[in-house]
Amino acid sequence: MLRVYDHPFSPYGQKVKIALREKGLDFEAPMPDGIGVGGAVGEFVEANPRAEVPALIDGDVRIFDSTIILEYLEDKWPDPPLLPSGPAERARVRMLEEVMDTHYEPINWGLSEVRAFRRAVGDEAAAIEARAAEQTSDFFAWLERQLGDRQWFNGEAFGWGDLAVIPFLNGSRGHGHQPPNGTRLADWFTRANARPSVAATVKDITDMLAGGGRDMSGVADLLEQGLFKREYRDHRLEWMVKTGGLQIVATGLARDNIRFTPAFR
Repeated sequence: MLRVYDHPFSPYGQKVKIALREKGLDFEAPMPDGIGVGGAVGEFVEANPRAEVPALIDGDVRIFDSTIILEYLEDKWPDPPLLPSGPAERARVRMLEEVMDTHYEPINWGLSEVRAFRRAVGDEAAAIEARAAEQTSDFFAWLERQLGDRQWFNGEAFGWGDLAVIPFLNGSRGHGHQPPNGTRLADWFTRANARPSVAATVKDITDMLAGGGRDMSGVADLLEQGLFKREYRDHRLEWMVKTGGLQIVATGLARDNIRFTPAFR
């Protein structure tokens, strides 16, 4: 059986699980040990030396990076196809995925840094949250234009373009931001969440929380004690700096409660 190392909160892992469910593939999705403290080991790190979820194990095959995993699934199990037909349309949805992965994701991640991990408080937190709300609103307008008159971002049928967007918008909903009522994007948001593959992936989160897994109420204390480290890599670091959190980065470095990509050995 396919194994996908995952954390239910990860939008990147969610992308992969939605694709697997759309293709009707059986899989298990264990959560790697030690990932929150930068101490992950074993098969997970052998599969992904960056120590990030998701990582796919398919027999002797080990693959990391959600986009590369999606490409592998599409190559090995082409039916049903998740990419639209034609090079131009495929490029369009791949660009959409790139934007969501590297420009949209750090907004939600950064809000979690402020709200759950209490990296900032008072006026500093309020300023960062206000900028994040503006950025999210701008992206909603951008996504509305990208959707246009299509039923799905992928085109006529749900696919790659949609699974590349829905995890991130669900993350925004968790922070109190969702597409404005009456927009085409809001209608798409409702349709996408009704999709069985998406609903099952959202249920992974609620099941974990219902079972007492990863209670977020105490993570700020763990962070303060140096028992939890959040990864600041490329797009996340850029977002935090440009959104007014340079001091957050400096403080995290001084307290050794942020981490970067581990060394490849």
